[in-house]
This record gives sequence, C-alpha cells and structure tokens, in this order.
Amino acid sequence: MKKRPVELVVISDVHLGTFGCHAKELHQYLNSIKPKTLVLNGDIIDIWQFRKSYFPKSHLKVVKKLIDFASKGTKVYYITGNHDEMLRKFSDAHMGNFSVVDKLVLELDEKKAWIFHGDVFDASVQHSKWIAKLGGWGYDYLILMNRFANWCLNKLGKDPYSFSKKIKASVKKAVKHISDFETTATDLAIENKYDYVVCGHIHEPKMIRKENKNGETMYLNSGDWIENLTALEYNKKRWKLYRYEEDYFHVEEDYFEMENRFSQQLVSSFLFGKE
Repeated sequence: MKKRPVELVVISDVHLGTFGCHAKELHQYLNSIKPKTLVLNGDIIDIWQFRKSYFPKSHLKVVKKLIDFASKGTKVYYITGNHDEMLRKFSDAHMGNFSVVDKLVLELDEKKAWIFHGDVFDASVQHSKWIAKLGGWGYDYLILMNRFANWCLNKLGKDPYSFSKKIKASVKKAVKHISDFETTATDLAIENKYDYVVCGHIHEPKMIRKENKNGETMYLNSGDWIENLTALEYNKKRWKLYRYEEDYFHVEEDYFEMENRFSQQLVSSFLFGKE
C-alpha cells in the first residue's frame, strides 16, 4: 500500500481494550499514512475499563504501529485523557520521538494550534468520577448491543442505526453539553490568541470557525474510533476531516483551507480528482 505523506495527524478516543473499539479499521488507516507528527489526543488506551481478559490482537497491532511510527522518525505526542488519566503521572516524559503530555501547542505555518483532550471541561469527570466511569461502562455495552443490532439490520438489507447518536440528538441536555463544550474551548482559545483549538472527548467530529466579540478561532474535534471512525489531518496549510467507511478513507462534510476559501466546485475537483 502506498503511504500518503501528511504533516500532522490527530486521532482521539480510540478506547483500546473495550468492545466498541474499531482497532482493525484504525490499523488499516495508520498503515495508509506517513505522518511527520502524530498526536494521540486522549483516551487511546481505556485504562478505566481495562480487562485482562479482553485485549485482542487487533488492539495490540495498533499499539505496535504507534511504537513503529516513533521508531521510524515520526514525532508522537500522547496527550492524556480521562480514560487514560493514570498516565498523567508520566506527564512531560520524553523517550526519543515519543512524549507524554497533558496539553500541546504546535506552530503550523506561523499559526498556533492548541491541542488538549477536553475532559477538563466535564464536571462529571472532575467531581463525580464514579458516575463518569459507570457511564463509560454503560456506553461500551450500548455500543456492543448496537453492533449486534446492526448485524441483524445488515442481514435484512437495512441501513445501520446508531443508538448513541439518536440518544445524543434527542436529549436536550446532551445537545447543550456539546454546545457548551465547544463554546468554552473556543472562548479560551480566542482569549489566548490561538488560531486553532483541537479537542477530543465528546466523540463529535467537527471543523467550524467560531467567533465572539473578542475575535475568532477554528474549532476542530477529531471525533472517535468507536462510532465515527474519524481523524484530523493537516497538510499543505489545509485541515481535513476524514471518516472511515468500507475499507477506505475519504473526506466527508468539511474541508477548510487556511488562506483561501475555494468555491464548492473547486473543492469537489480537488477532493475527488488526482492529487
């Protein structure tokens, strides 16, 4: 497989060690790229729900691939999240090309990107950890049941259905939580004069320009590898949001060029034409 060179790749919320993790698909994606910098933006290994009886070979392959990247010259940053918070005792540790950090600021073509997981904004994580952990276990089993339901739907020739996405869309409190998360992140980024703020945590992939009375910034969320199977890529002054579908990655929904806004026709030509 020919590997695509990419300046920066951001993935988050992989949750290795849980039933919901799409490790095989992630491994295939990682095999398709050659990044200069790889940011693992939290909840990569789910230490909260770690089971000695469940860590299959496909999950180990992902871990090995991440180590391979660092050994072959890719700068790898592991940003700690709430599900892998035990690693925070190793924050600011550096081993060759591999670093463990709590947050990260990168300069991208004279613009600053502020990257962190995002659990610091979640009150349930900060003050009621046992509730958050219970919710994590429930979410994992919901995804497992959802996979079985979609297997049945596939056999019946029907489209797949997402239980959790339906719940998020129908519960006003969940919708408000996502909106508040984005607003808090972008307000802080604007206050500190960051051009981009890159998060994970809420499993909602997005690229959108946000502004308030003090300025503007670009909000990016890398999504997850449980439901959305998404990643952020930055290359040649462009951000792309990728979504995995059927053994191949493609650009979906959003495309942002840092210096110029292309017409829809030009974007379509670039995305689906030969590079």
